[in-house]
Parts: sequence; C-alpha cells; structure tokens
Amino acid sequence: MREFSGAWVRHSEDFWGGLAAMLVALPAAAAFGVTVYTAIDPQFAAFGVLAGILGAVTLGLLASIFGGTDRMISAPCAPSAAVLAAFAIQLTADGMEPFSIVLMITVLGILAGIIQSLLGVMSIGGLVRYIPYPVVSGFLGGVGLITIGGQLPQFFGLPAGTSWIDCLIGFQNWDWRGIAIGSATALTLTVSPRFVKNVPGTVLGIAAGCLVYALIALFDPSMRQMEGNTLIVGSLGVTEGGYIALITDRWRQIGELRLSQVAGLIGSALTLAALLSIDTLKTCVVLDRMTRSQHDPNRELAAQGFANVVASTIGGMPGAGTMGASLINLSSGAKTRISGIIEGLLVLAAALLLGNFISCIPVAALSGLLIVVGFRMIDTDAFRFLESRSTVVDFCVVFVVIVVSLFVHLIAASAAGVVLSIILFLREQVGGNVVRRKSFVAERSNTWVRSESEMNVLEQKKESAVIFELQGSLFFGTAHRLYMTLKPELEKTAYLILDMQRVQSLDVTAAHVLIQARDILAERNVPMLLSNLHKTQNRNLRDFLELSGLIADGGNVIVMPTLEAAIEWVEQHLLGDAASPGEKPPLSLCEIELFKNSKPDTLADLEAGMEKRAFKAGEVIYSLGGSNTNLYFVRKGHVRLMGYVGGNSTPYHVTTYGPGGFFGGLSFLDQRPRDNDAIAQTDVECYVLSPEKLLLLAEEHKRIAFLLAARLAFVLATRLRHASNKLRFLEEN
Repeated sequence: MREFSGAWVRHSEDFWGGLAAMLVALPAAAAFGVTVYTAIDPQFAAFGVLAGILGAVTLGLLASIFGGTDRMISAPCAPSAAVLAAFAIQLTADGMEPFSIVLMITVLGILAGIIQSLLGVMSIGGLVRYIPYPVVSGFLGGVGLITIGGQLPQFFGLPAGTSWIDCLIGFQNWDWRGIAIGSATALTLTVSPRFVKNVPGTVLGIAAGCLVYALIALFDPSMRQMEGNTLIVGSLGVTEGGYIALITDRWRQIGELRLSQVAGLIGSALTLAALLSIDTLKTCVVLDRMTRSQHDPNRELAAQGFANVVASTIGGMPGAGTMGASLINLSSGAKTRISGIIEGLLVLAAALLLGNFISCIPVAALSGLLIVVGFRMIDTDAFRFLESRSTVVDFCVVFVVIVVSLFVHLIAASAAGVVLSIILFLREQVGGNVVRRKSFVAERSNTWVRSESEMNVLEQKKESAVIFELQGSLFFGTAHRLYMTLKPELEKTAYLILDMQRVQSLDVTAAHVLIQARDILAERNVPMLLSNLHKTQNRNLRDFLELSGLIADGGNVIVMPTLEAAIEWVEQHLLGDAASPGEKPPLSLCEIELFKNSKPDTLADLEAGMEKRAFKAGEVIYSLGGSNTNLYFVRKGHVRLMGYVGGNSTPYHVTTYGPGGFFGGLSFLDQRPRDNDAIAQTDVECYVLSPEKLLLLAEEHKRIAFLLAARLAFVLATRLRHASNKLRFLEEN
C-alpha cells in the first residue's frame, strides 16, 4: 500500500488523470443506468442515472483500493448494461411489476459480485486469459450490437422494449426531436477527437446533445417543463421518502424473497460475472502492455466482485474495469491506483453539485452516446479473416458467437465460441505430424567412437534398430496416427527407440497406444527404449507413464536419460558387447585395432615404451586446459569426453570410447592444451603413450613412429568422414 502513503500533493498527476477519467466515466455510467432502467419503464430514467452514478462511485473507490492494477478505472460498462437490460426486458414481458424487477436486478448484481470474488479467491482468474481471440471478438461484437439495439427505442422516441426491427420499420412513429438530439451527440462524439484533444469526446457529445435540445425547446414549450417530460432524465429524487427510504424498502423486500427465486438467478449471475471478469481482465492486459507492468488476475477479480456486491447493495449498477476511462486516465499522466479513488470521489462530488444539470440531460443524448460505444465495441479487424482461406473458419467462430448472442443468450454465445475454438484446435493438432524424424541407429550414432570394423557391423544391421523422435501433443486426437506410424516397424525391428524430448503433452489415450506397441514388441522379446522423459508444464512424463502401466519392473520398456544413451545401449547389443565391462579381460596391444596386423617385435618395442594405467569409475583422466598431451589406448572400460559451450559451466557429452579405442589424439599431435574433460565412466585400464616416449622410440624405430602417425591420421580421417556424413543427414532431416 506504499502509494497511499505520503502527502497527496505528490499525486497531482493522479488527480488530473482521475479528473479526466471522471469526465468520461460519469456520463457513460449514467447512460448505462438509463439503458437498464428504461427497459423496465421509461419513467425510471432518473432511477437509472442514480444507479449508474452510485455504481461509478463505489467501483471507483473500492476496486481501486483493494485491486492491484495501477491506473485502471472501474465503472458500469456495456456488458453489464446489455445483460441487465435483456434481463429487465424479459421480466417485463413476463408481466412482473416494475419495482419487483428493480429488486431482482439488485439481487442479480449481488450474486454476480459474489461469484466474481469466488473466482478470484479460488485462483480461477488466470483461466480467463485463455479464452480464444475469435470468441472474445465475437462476444464484444454481440454485446455491441445488443447495446445498439437496446438504445434504438430511446433514440427514435419509441416505447421501451421495442425490438430493433420494429424500431427500424416503424419510421412513422419516430420522434424527430430525439433523433436530432441523439444524432448530434453521436456525431460530435465521433468527430471531436480529431480536432479537440484536451476535452473528452463524451463531454462534448453530451454538451452537443443538450445544445440541440435547448434550440428545439425554443420552439416547443413542452420541452421546457420537467414534469412529465420523457425526453429528459428527470429529477433524481426517485421517491418521496428519499434515497435512504428507497434502499431500506428494497432490502425489506429482498428479505421476503424465497430461496427458489434466488436460485433461479444463478444462471444469469454466472453470465454477468463471466462477462464482467472478461471485460476487467481485458483492460488489465492492455494496461500491462502499455505500462510494462503485471497485474494479478485473481486479486483483481476478488476486488471487483467485492465492489460489485457493495454497489448493488446500495442501489448502484455493477461494472468492471473500463477500457475508455482507463486509457484516458493513463494518457493524462496517472501513475497509481489513487487516480481511481480520485475518479470515484469526483463522480460523487459532480453528482452532488450538478444534480439539477444531470436531471436535465436528454435521454436521446445518452442513447446516442451508447450507440457510438456499441459500434466501437464491434471488432472490425475480424473481417480480415475473410482475406485468407486459412482463417475463414476463424471468422465463422466470430460470426456464430455474434448470432448466438443476439438470438439466444450471451453465455450460450461464449460457450458456443469456446466449443468451436476447441474443435478448430483439435483439427490443427490432428493435422500435425507427431513424428519429427524417423531414422536408424547407424545414421545417428554420434557419441560413441567406433572402430571401422564395428561401424561396418552397425551399417549391416542399420535397419535392426529404428528411432522415432516424437513431437507436439500426443493425445486422443493424434493417438491413432501415432499408432499407424509405429505399426510397420513393430513387426520387424529388433530395437525401438522413442525420443520424447519435443513432446509437449501426453494423455491416457496416447499412453494406451504406447502400451499396445510395447505388448506387440514383447511378443518377440524386443525392447522399447524411451529417452528424454522430461517434465512438461503439466506433468512429469516418467511418473505419468509409470502410473499408466507402460513402465513396469521386469518389462521390456527401458528408460534412458538421453537419446545418445539409448543409441549407445542399442549399439552395444548389436555388436554383441552387452556384457559388463568388468567381466571382460583387458585387451592386449595386438587386439587394439590401430595395431592389428603389426609385427610382434614391433608391438613388443612399442609396448615397452608405453605405460599401463588404471582409473576408477568417475576419476578425471585429464581436464579442460590441462597441459597433459599423452595419447590413451583403452584396454578395458568406457571413457567419456565432456565438452563445454561458451561460458556454460555445465559440460555436455561429446563422445564415448570403449575397449580398442583411443583418445587424446589432437593434443598429442599439436601439443596444445586439452579442449575437453576425459572421465572414466567405469573402471578403466589404458596404455598411455607420451610424446617424449614416442620421440625416443622414433630414434631407434623410425618405422614404428611412421606407422603410428599414419594410422592415427587414417583413424582420425575416418572419424571426421563419419561425423561429416552424420551432419549431412541431420541437415537433410
């Protein structure tokens, strides 16, 4: 609450922002209130203005105090007016008494506020942001058209509740005075921002409507009277007993409501709460983008809900965080939530000081204002979806939401839009390929350095082990395609590797498909290797697959940390070298491929110049940057080389050497520091040849030195060619 500390003078920017926001929010709130209450009875226009003002004051104060979004202005809004007006029209058509309808609107606002607060307390607010854009666009368009349709009776001077079709075709009953006043307001509101920057368009629009009213009144004496004049708002003293008596009487009637009557409002309350939540969080998101801030959706909904409960309790109209007033507040220099409090206080002051003026505002001027607001809510950008065949279906979602909102219900429209968007999402997901790449082990072995003879064996058996790199979402929509992709290999492969590194999600249906594949492989005693079972945003893949029954002790499913580790495991088995390294005796020098077919006496002299060393598992043989330039020939065990990228302190697995391989050749040849770490993966025994020993051998046995250098060059060239082929394979795939 740091922004509420210190002298108020430090918040002069918040004051001017709040003042500018009040000039926008006050007439809009009054207009929204008139929209709702004239739907009950045209004589309730003043009641509607009072409800709008009370809503603006309460929301401005409480939502700003308890909410967490700086610069946001909360007030009665178009979605609230649309839902409540439709609710009032329905009850009027059912024959309910006007004051009973007012009572039901009060209860509806309280229930909606309670639901909003619960959404925030239960941390559901963040889910609102996942509503698809076409649904929001269609929803806003529907609310805008409902708002326009609800204002046409007042605009044309026809009875409240007249349908928009009857308004348009019943031109013989139009009141030209209301049309002139409303048109002047709408035209000024639309055009004035181009020429006047310092005064809000809403103020100029209302002023223009009042001016036209005054000019017409010069020639029409009936318009100069307040009593019985349906063209103006009228006195805000709604009853003889005053405002307090009105609210007291209302609460006495609420106490007499039956539980079944209240329960019957739950559906409408859910609709209202959802729409107000969407409107509020949409405004929060826009403010975040413009100010590089971050709102708390759950805190904001809880605060808005509480403010709506209080506003409805005292006879005000519920609302939400409003885009127009909030942007005016921001552009006027406001910095904190204090601007919202100032806006609420200024609305109250203006209502008290300008009560007589507000009572003289023409109803048609407020209608003209709301018709412009309704048109501005229609998202014309959605028509761009028609420019491309790929987005025509998205436009259909927008269109369906608008149609359902106009002819069925707003909440039904939102539900229809969400269902259509889910279908579109499933269509896109089902159409995608869940297999990023299919390859064979011989093509992908890039971490284990094999001898030429071993590579020849792997090449001959290359189609015995297949790798599928999976990607995207594996769920019920893609499960069948996954199975059909795996099926041809399940009957013939000797080893199956499934890499999950790029899998974003996996459901029970996809897990069942993997279980089917496992069982088919198990019939032939073929193992299934799963690599990179990482933790996605929603679940840990390994834990989920264990719960699903795919991974079980003693089964044919083997989990490997990486794809490289899985490839190494398969290669060992393809080469018939799956036994533990500790079970095999160390190789002699003649068994190392580099020295095969060498003369015994040559090997004897060479071995005499070498040192035999043993390393325990995990022991560092040499380190990055070390000056050790010895050449190592592996007699027993496995050695891993670990490299580093840039300034990253975490090493990555470069390659693995097994019995018969050699490592350290580059530094041995160029005498430069080591560029990686060599670590014993298991207990290791090596022949070690130092550059100094090689020089001594060369003096007595020049042929040994020449053969060693030639064979080193040949093996290094073979490794380079193999690596080049693998790089080409990766580029092509």
